[in-house]
Amino acid sequence: MTQAPAIDRLLALMTRLRDPVAGCPWDLEQTFRSIAPHTIEEAYEVADAIEQGDLAALRDELGDVLFQVVFHAEIARQQGAFDFEAVATAITDKMIRRHPHVFGSADPVSDAGTQVARWEAHKAAERARQAHDTGRPSSALDGVIRGLPGLTRALKLQKRAARVGFDWIETIDILDKIEEEIGELRAELPAAGSPNGPPGPAQDRIADELGDLLFALVNLARRLEVDPEGALRSANAKFDRRFRRVEALLADQGRTPPEATLDEMEALWQQAKREERSP
Repeated sequence: MTQAPAIDRLLALMTRLRDPVAGCPWDLEQTFRSIAPHTIEEAYEVADAIEQGDLAALRDELGDVLFQVVFHAEIARQQGAFDFEAVATAITDKMIRRHPHVFGSADPVSDAGTQVARWEAHKAAERARQAHDTGRPSSALDGVIRGLPGLTRALKLQKRAARVGFDWIETIDILDKIEEEIGELRAELPAAGSPNGPPGPAQDRIADELGDLLFALVNLARRLEVDPEGALRSANAKFDRRFRRVEALLADQGRTPPEATLDEMEALWQQAKREERSP
């Protein structure tokens, strides 16, 4: 017997898992909302596999993402909303619509920059049509969803605003803004009291100023053409690596971090940094 195509096998597997009689109890209990965190987590695991340069892991993680798509589509099918075929058709139609230089009569695109500009123009036109159809005012910020990670959403909001001319003129202006935000944050610190005290207006103001500072830092990353999420992931990995080295150096002394002073751990941290930089 000829084996069914892989996607057909996956769709059949998902249908079986969600079968009301013979399916898996856990899978049957799931909803769009309950599996959404898993969908997000799988996307991050794809990014991590790419970061690690692990193609075998990337293959597996892409499979996990595909399974999440199939899972959502099966829930929708059982609710009579749409199915996997509709999902695949919709994205295919969208890609054809947004690549008229490939699938239509538009002039060819000679470079990636021109294609990005056209892509954004197509997306903006689609958002404007959607706003018109729903009877609400159109905005340059339409489509920047609230569920994105904070740094990513800040970057997208800033890019959208910059496209319509709301942007810093010089990079130094952003640095000045960062220094201003640091000053405003510093001014709120004496009013905060104990960092372990109950939340209140002072703590709310600190959170507000810290948010402004982070937003300004994302603006700087955008101007420097650095992905803030990627930069923070790299910083996280660096901290993870160096702190583990500190733990290992302490273990060589028969100690653990709680048994060392902050000065001792700082000295070992500097040693870990020197070791990384040495050829």
